[in-house]
Amino acid sequence: MTPPDRWRTYAGGREPATSDTGIAGSARSLAAIKGRSPRVLAVTSGKGGVGKTQIVANLSVSLAELDRKVVVMDGDFGLANLDIIFGLAPRHHIGHVLCGGHAMSDICVQGPAGVKVIPSGNGLQALSDLTRAQRKRLAEEFARLDADTDYLLVDTAAGISRNVIDLLLASDEVVVVSTPESPAIIDAYAVIKIILAEAPDKNIQAVVNCAESASEAEEVFRQINSVVQRFLGREIEYLGHIERDARVVEALRDRMPVTHRFPDAPASRCFRDLARRMTRREGEVRSSEGLLWGKLINDWIN
Repeated sequence: MTPPDRWRTYAGGREPATSDTGIAGSARSLAAIKGRSPRVLAVTSGKGGVGKTQIVANLSVSLAELDRKVVVMDGDFGLANLDIIFGLAPRHHIGHVLCGGHAMSDICVQGPAGVKVIPSGNGLQALSDLTRAQRKRLAEEFARLDADTDYLLVDTAAGISRNVIDLLLASDEVVVVSTPESPAIIDAYAVIKIILAEAPDKNIQAVVNCAESASEAEEVFRQINSVVQRFLGREIEYLGHIERDARVVEALRDRMPVTHRFPDAPASRCFRDLARRMTRREGEVRSSEGLLWGKLINDWIN
């Protein structure tokens, strides 16, 4: 395994010269070849502990069970834990791609229902610290992976760091996760406010996790949406809720998504409802012409 501190080492001893046009152009040319882009959703919360990673894992399985080709990635390179929920022990991670020894397709591992998981590793350097050559390679590798993908779900890190905001802005859609607790509601509004300040037209949807009932979840959404309307002059969309269910914790202990471990559990039914709502909107939501990583990496350089 190549340690992170060797990421900047190249065969020629120096970082290859690249241009901004080359990075953006590589992504555009690959996108033109495949003729379409995946629907990119970044799942965020503003704070940790609301079940964001559970949402990503189980939603991805539910979409795959609807015959969609799904790729998931942990956007927190330092504390990746998607592989734990999927019960995977990958040998390689995205650091090996950045070193130049592996392609993205080499490191992808298959999770339940055929979901492709991009192992992000632990303790890796921040994306913003990558060299220009590494960013270019990352953009090209993601573009190739996108050619056979309907959905790319990104589990962002907790908090509202610049890296997190950049991921949210570069995605086609943002899914904000909250729970009925007041701190989670406040943090959900805070992250929505930051997103809309930089991208007023961003498509934002809300999911209420750990709700005791559908009516409680709808009330939480109304609270968030009313404040967004009053102070930001916008509305967000309600994607749905996940019922509080002890089977979720039990499945986590077994290192499996609850939708795979207990398909008839109340939470599993909720995840399938979310997936069906998303697929019904496929004709309405248009993926951006540029790929997530091409846009994101080009923004970092400029």
